[in-house]
Amino acid sequence: MSDRELDAAAVTHPRLREAYTRCRELNARHGKTYFLATRLLPVERRPAVHALYGFARWADDIVDSLDAATTPDHRRTALTDLQRSLEDGLRTGHSSEPVVLALADTARRYAIDHRHFTDFMASMRSDLDVTDYPTYDDLRTYMHGSAAVIGLQMLPVLGTVTAREEAAPHAAALGVAFQLTNFLRDVGEDLDRGRVYLPADLLRAHGADRELLYWSRSTGRRDPRITQALRAMEDLTRQVYREAAPGLAMLDPVSRPCIRTAFVLYGGILDAVAQDGYAVVHRRAAVPRRRRAAVALDGLARVLAARVRARPGQGRVIAPRAGEATASAPSSGTSTRPVPEEAA
Repeated sequence: MSDRELDAAAVTHPRLREAYTRCRELNARHGKTYFLATRLLPVERRPAVHALYGFARWADDIVDSLDAATTPDHRRTALTDLQRSLEDGLRTGHSSEPVVLALADTARRYAIDHRHFTDFMASMRSDLDVTDYPTYDDLRTYMHGSAAVIGLQMLPVLGTVTAREEAAPHAAALGVAFQLTNFLRDVGEDLDRGRVYLPADLLRAHGADRELLYWSRSTGRRDPRITQALRAMEDLTRQVYREAAPGLAMLDPVSRPCIRTAFVLYGGILDAVAQDGYAVVHRRAAVPRRRRAAVALDGLARVLAARVRARPGQGRVIAPRAGEATASAPSSGTSTRPVPEEAA
């Protein structure tokens, strides 16, 4: 399947093919929900998504490693090295690091604004020192770089039926919604890393705090104040999903089923958290495999319908081919009338 994707994307150089394959492996191993949704994209666009996710995963692994042998200084040095490699790769289009090489190629092919990568790295660096957030506004500032820019990076790859600027706020909101979902699911694991992504003001409003979370994690005991705070975090996250939802109809119809599937699957994680009694301090909630399969089958049906209905030049913004755009001059896309959601 990887060769088919690379052939369709016109990735021919052996080193570049190896680089994209490495990114695909990272995507498949670490992001099961997202990888499943990616399989619903047009085959020629998948390598770019693998490159974007692979780079984000690599940086995230540097700052989130639970390996006791990896000291804070080691993480800081590794992240600094990655930053230099990224800057050189984006500037020259070349890198000895496979993941950076694939990312630089994707940024060039799809005219992705380099500022999105700069903002992402800034948030990764903050994870080395910042372990909690006083307010939700503080958390949103962090998530601009860690999540919103991922949605903005993806938008040129997905294509739009509106001006890209119109779809951008919804794409950014969806990135934030996905990350808030992960924060809620991973409360316990983040505590093990010494981090709390639940805003302190939200916890305080329900009589909880960081110390109570650690007590609950270490003793295995529940506390209703924590449950109330987690329920409030779920409500807040669902509001961000509502902010993101109008953007689905702004996407290229052949890309829409992929993002809709991710939208439904990540929303299903929130359902699983609630159904498990908000026990995320002690264990991860997971969407049942049967549910994931049903959503994926629905997505596949939508993909087939979208491909049958798609006609060249009818309301679709085609992602640029290699060499048609440069990263220094981002394209805003072509403005056309949105295609109704039913078209997907």
